[in-house]
Amino acid sequence: MSSDLKVLQVIPKLGYGGAETGCYDIAHYLPENNCKSFIVTSGGGLTKFINKEKVKLIRLPVQSKNPLLILLNAIMLIFIIFYYNISIVHARSRAPAWSCLLATKITGRKFVTTFHGTYDLNNKFKKFYNSVMVRSDLIIAGSNFIFTHIKDNYSEYLNIKKKFLVIFRGINVDYFDKSTKTEEEEKKLLKDWEIEENKKIIILPGRLTPWKGQELFLEAINLVNIQLGYKAFHAVILGSDQGRELYKKKLIRLSEQYRLTKQVKFIDHCKDMALAYKISDIAVSASIKPESFGRVAVEAQSMEKLIIASNLGGSKETVIDEKTGYLFESGNPRSLSEKILKALNLDDTTLKIIGIEGRKNIVNKFNVEKMCFSTYSEYKKLVN
Repeated sequence: MSSDLKVLQVIPKLGYGGAETGCYDIAHYLPENNCKSFIVTSGGGLTKFINKEKVKLIRLPVQSKNPLLILLNAIMLIFIIFYYNISIVHARSRAPAWSCLLATKITGRKFVTTFHGTYDLNNKFKKFYNSVMVRSDLIIAGSNFIFTHIKDNYSEYLNIKKKFLVIFRGINVDYFDKSTKTEEEEKKLLKDWEIEENKKIIILPGRLTPWKGQELFLEAINLVNIQLGYKAFHAVILGSDQGRELYKKKLIRLSEQYRLTKQVKFIDHCKDMALAYKISDIAVSASIKPESFGRVAVEAQSMEKLIIASNLGGSKETVIDEKTGYLFESGNPRSLSEKILKALNLDDTTLKIIGIEGRKNIVNKFNVEKMCFSTYSEYKKLVN
């Protein structure tokens, strides 16, 4: 059966987020198991890395929420399904999921969705729009947190005859491996970022948006400095503003207000995230809203770095508190500052032990190979 399995994944844009990298990983895993792999997307930075010999890439405006375009996309998907004899259509976002739902109903093919986040539930219309993600033959939640969120909020749309399960998202632990980075590469990045080597580095990765907690992070750093009486470390806020220029200006003004301009670096982009973690001593995930999975916490642990994360959402599942990192009270800068102080006071031996436990945790539970195998196995069960 596996040789006849043809899977079409549909995603609005193939960028560098968790949903997108998951789509990319599955797409390249399938051909290695004698399955045909297809992606429909509007574009994105990750498309240039797709192996065109293994994965068929088709461009459609599936990022659009325009009802007319959703209908036109459905018609195009019907054509693609019949032309390539697709077995399974896997949608990873709401707008394209409506196109996929219509296309699979008409063609009689299996429909899979992955519920990647806690979508807004402001009104009944919004909830109905979101509900497309639980109208499939197989509903995949990326964490236990998301699984519970779906059960609590979409019970009226869940069909007990349809399969609903958790498949933890995974990362490439071979890429996020500290042994792959050289001292020369580290020195070059430190030079590029204009950071001294004699101080510890705390990194906060993530796009610049209020819910990622950059303001809280700056406030916590200020509290740490007050407590210590001096600036004992560098802090790096790594992420693009993605057009949120006013928010970035606000963060810069806040750093000036706290007199952190020489201590805090704002870096828009780093093409080698593994290297960014490697030169850091502590990683922080300060989200004030629940992360559905939380890649920062997982990537940092895989790189054997101590992670300090908010005690909500996916981080509660990926971080083992006091063993692979620390969880702090979400939205509380004082709580974060206390954890940072605690981490800064750890000796090198303890930091190394925490790092080893973190790596072990990720390799065992959140390896991309495990995610791909589990998803592939569910595809086969669904078709059979």
